[in-house]
Amino acid sequence: MTAQRASVKDVALLAGVSVGTVSNVLNRPESVTEKTRAKVEHAMAQLNFHRNASARQLRAGVSRTVGVIVMDVGNPYYTELARGIEDRLAADDHTLILCSSDDDPRREARFLRLLAEQGVRGVLVTPMATTLERLGDLRRLGIPSVLMDSSSRHHTSVGVDHVSGGRQAITHLLRQGHRRILFVAGPADLQQTRHRLRGAIEAIQADGLDPADVLQVVNLTNLTANDGQRALATVLDSGRPAPTAVFAINDIVALGVMRELRLRGLSIPRDVAVVGYDDLYFAAELMTPLSSVRQPMRQLGWAAADLLLTDHPHSLFEPELIVRASSTGTDDPPTR
Repeated sequence: MTAQRASVKDVALLAGVSVGTVSNVLNRPESVTEKTRAKVEHAMAQLNFHRNASARQLRAGVSRTVGVIVMDVGNPYYTELARGIEDRLAADDHTLILCSSDDDPRREARFLRLLAEQGVRGVLVTPMATTLERLGDLRRLGIPSVLMDSSSRHHTSVGVDHVSGGRQAITHLLRQGHRRILFVAGPADLQQTRHRLRGAIEAIQADGLDPADVLQVVNLTNLTANDGQRALATVLDSGRPAPTAVFAINDIVALGVMRELRLRGLSIPRDVAVVGYDDLYFAAELMTPLSSVRQPMRQLGWAAADLLLTDHPHSLFEPELIVRASSTGTDDPPTR
């Protein structure tokens, strides 16, 4: 059976003082004599008393809890993002409630409702296509929200220049001599997919080439290694000329791509080069280290939390291509 939590009244009774005196020790200790304060603190220690932060916040009308909804907390990208959020919130004695939407509108709506019922200070969310509609309900309740890893003219947001990221990845592959590039992308309505594709097309056009001749796009519903592997297998079995390079929407998908290439006995990067996105912790540790477009994940989370707490705007973050052996490191030209 769970022990009952000690109350302010219990502390006052044990210390032989009024409830008001206990309250003063908690909130205005300078107004209480040292002797009285010592008696109250001793009683708190004996009872293992901890103040009820929820009740205190309710009385003050200001919550110190922030809701965070990401696509998938199991993805290391979102783990790093959440760590940045946590670091910024901790600096102002705030805590977070972390939820995964699984890219499911109904699940996201349920979490938004529950967070509103908790009376959170605000909500940080990595959005899907229909998120803005649901955030309107929070706004009407006076609960602010910030979109993460997103650029929006219509809502407060902190984002990354994914057009630049896509451009850097494809420019690199073009400079390695590749003219048949597969982009294993996310859902077509996902902003990150659209922006990285735009950057890829811009890079090809800047090279004086026709994107239709160079770039093949496959859109995934789920951004997993297994889905990346299946997508590449379908392309390789299609009878069309095989790609000599693959640009994956994230490093997890790139893992699946590399797995399929190895199963088929294809060399990375001699037969097929691979570039991922995010530069997760494992990218440099693979058997063939993965080239990847690095996102400032912790900084992005920190900035989103800071924007929520202070309204201080942050510039669009610039990603950086980190080149490793999966896309270079061989003098052999790509197979045509």
